[in-house]
Amino acid sequence: MSKLDLPIRAAKEAASLHGCIADRCDILQDGSTLVLRLTESLVARVVTDLEGPRKGSAWFIRENAVAQFLAGHGAPVIPMHPELPPGPHEHLGYTLNFWQFVTRTEAAPEPSMIGKTLYQCHHLLQDFTHPLPELGILHETRSLLEILAQRELFPRPTLSLLDGHLEASLTKLACHPLQPLHGDAHPGNLMQTTQGLLWTDWEDTFSGPIEWDLASIIWNARILENDNISADAILHAYQKSGGTIDHTVLHQCLIARAAVMSAWYPILYPSPSEERRAKLQMRLDWLSSTPQ
Repeated sequence: MSKLDLPIRAAKEAASLHGCIADRCDILQDGSTLVLRLTESLVARVVTDLEGPRKGSAWFIRENAVAQFLAGHGAPVIPMHPELPPGPHEHLGYTLNFWQFVTRTEAAPEPSMIGKTLYQCHHLLQDFTHPLPELGILHETRSLLEILAQRELFPRPTLSLLDGHLEASLTKLACHPLQPLHGDAHPGNLMQTTQGLLWTDWEDTFSGPIEWDLASIIWNARILENDNISADAILHAYQKSGGTIDHTVLHQCLIARAAVMSAWYPILYPSPSEERRAKLQMRLDWLSSTPQ
């Protein structure tokens, strides 16, 4: 029996309970979350990491609320499937939700469109009233450090480095204007489709400074790849669309983002490739050389 058999069954049965019968099972993503295409238009997202640090469905509820709000206001996002209740659904011990299938294209996203579409989402989210945790992923990550210590996934000096940057970032960022955000606005959560550039995967949504999402989308380009042209083009497009950027806050968010991503690496990538190991070390080295 494959480890995927039960979550796939959960997705198919949950869909059938609402009249959608799976006629295929295409695996679009297999990680801590399993993404399945079940019909021509239906995609299921199933949390398969049942032993992970993120328990319960509160984060799914927030994701659904944000995605529905944005899609309902015409934002550039992948919508939830209109023929099923938004959920989140729970079946056979798995939490899942359902999305509209969109067709991906091969074209690379233009930096100008990344900045423009992110601003469009931020602008609409100013009117989103569903309660969101303030600086949620930063607080969650500080709690995660305790789990990492218990499992001995990082040496103590590394844990102290991450905790110091997270504590300093929480103190500094709490003093700035906060609003609903994507929360994990990295390039992997953008999809170039036949309907244009669309944002997806809102599970980490929280209330914070808009610079957090900007730091998330430019981090690799700015720090890992030294691609300042692309990073600057994203920021310029965001500002041209109507956004305002505090570059002191942006720098602090770059630091916080590096600490958050480093802390989650052992959870997201329990058996990392050499390339991922190298990226993690580059983040840690950068944090070690960056004042708090």
